[in-house]
Amino acid sequence: MGCWSRYNGMFVTLLLLSLFSSLAASQLEAAEEGFISSVISEKGLAFAKDLLVRQAVHLLTRLRLPDIKKSVKIPLIGGLHISASNITLYDISVSSSTIRSGDTGILIFASGANASLSFRWHYLYSTWLLFPIEVSDEGSAFAQIKGLEVGLTTTLENSNGSLSLNITQRGCYVDDITIQLDGGASWFYQGFVYVFGNQIRSAVQNAIVKKITEGMGKLDSFLKALPKEIDVGGIAALNVSFVDDPVVGNASVEFDINGLFTTSNKTLARSYWLMKDHSSFYSVYCGNTLKMLGIAVDQAVFDSASLVLFEERLFHWIVDKVPDQSLLNTASWRFIIPQLYRKYPNEDMQLNISLTSAPVIKVSQNGFVATIFFDMTVEVLEDVAVPVACISVDFTVSGAAYVADNRVVSKADLKEFSLSLKWSKVGNFPMFLVQGVMRVLLNTVVMPYVNMHLRRGFPIPIFHGLTLQNSQMLTTNSKVILCSDLAFDSITAVGY
Repeated sequence: MGCWSRYNGMFVTLLLLSLFSSLAASQLEAAEEGFISSVISEKGLAFAKDLLVRQAVHLLTRLRLPDIKKSVKIPLIGGLHISASNITLYDISVSSSTIRSGDTGILIFASGANASLSFRWHYLYSTWLLFPIEVSDEGSAFAQIKGLEVGLTTTLENSNGSLSLNITQRGCYVDDITIQLDGGASWFYQGFVYVFGNQIRSAVQNAIVKKITEGMGKLDSFLKALPKEIDVGGIAALNVSFVDDPVVGNASVEFDINGLFTTSNKTLARSYWLMKDHSSFYSVYCGNTLKMLGIAVDQAVFDSASLVLFEERLFHWIVDKVPDQSLLNTASWRFIIPQLYRKYPNEDMQLNISLTSAPVIKVSQNGFVATIFFDMTVEVLEDVAVPVACISVDFTVSGAAYVADNRVVSKADLKEFSLSLKWSKVGNFPMFLVQGVMRVLLNTVVMPYVNMHLRRGFPIPIFHGLTLQNSQMLTTNSKVILCSDLAFDSITAVGY
């Protein structure tokens, strides 16, 4: 069917990427502006809260607390030494949790939590009153922690194009702790429970705050490590750096992302889309159905992909095989271009196709329309390829994008095309005679090849372990919107 000159299918890949780009890339000379907007709704924040609470429970289960030691010296009597070791949390359950967002940040609060705790206890009494005496005992112990409450307030900020997560407030409170000693003469030592109680309560509170702080620190590092640039086959780059601070509302959080494609040398030959009226991003509208996540892609993203496609000369196609191979022989053209057949009778041909200007992609409420401009040079295959004529072609396709299996896929249909003769070494010939052959080539070669790549789709970049559910794609004038719920497959969905 032919081959791409540099990367097979890159043309179609960039077109599809331009229809959906939810994360993007490199530094621009122009002023930074976000052309992709991601909004996490109240429903999405609740999902994130549940995920974080589950991860916190996972981190805190089997958590070892520092050993507790206490010594008391009693004048003229002796000394008392008490210790608790191997203190371990387990069986943590959270009955209620909430998340709130506002001007002060994002608050996550878990209440009514219960947990179990086990440890080893040891007791030593020594005296020198009349003669040396030591009395010791040891055993195991179990504790029930009730009314555990944990609160955390965080803020999100833009730090040189990355997200920074900062903790502004944190706290943990244990309402009640019940300790049961086992082993030795534990029934005799229940008075020591009061000694253990307050110190274990404090140790639990401190350990939980410390562990959650460590976990949020890892999440902060994870966010900061997100790439600012996505490479596209070593030819183009997609700018996924964050623009401005996230907007935290009463029931949502919005992120703006640069979202523009750039060429491999990180320069833009003509930033013509920046001259258009692309206002700063508005909230994502997902219709009447509340979804967890909404992502809106502005027309400027499509324009930048189109420009990169042209500037990098990606679309250079040599067509030497078609379903009806006779079309690539001068004999099939003898009535269309008589001089071609007379000069090169029964010679095989190939079609050399290259873009002449950036494709124009428009988004509307009915889907997308793309107009592609290319020159098709007819070459006769003798000892070498001999160019004999060049025809300028403008063809328009229309279609729609949708989500399938965490991928954005699409299908395009040929809408219309027009031809004009650019030059010829085999005399002038009317374009209406060529239209029939060109329609066959477009419908049997170009469109099936384009749709093959569009059906493969583009994977939506989301965290490992998460999947999209009940997704829908909407198009309006100048933007494409993805609305979706999320689900996680396992507790390891977020790798911090």
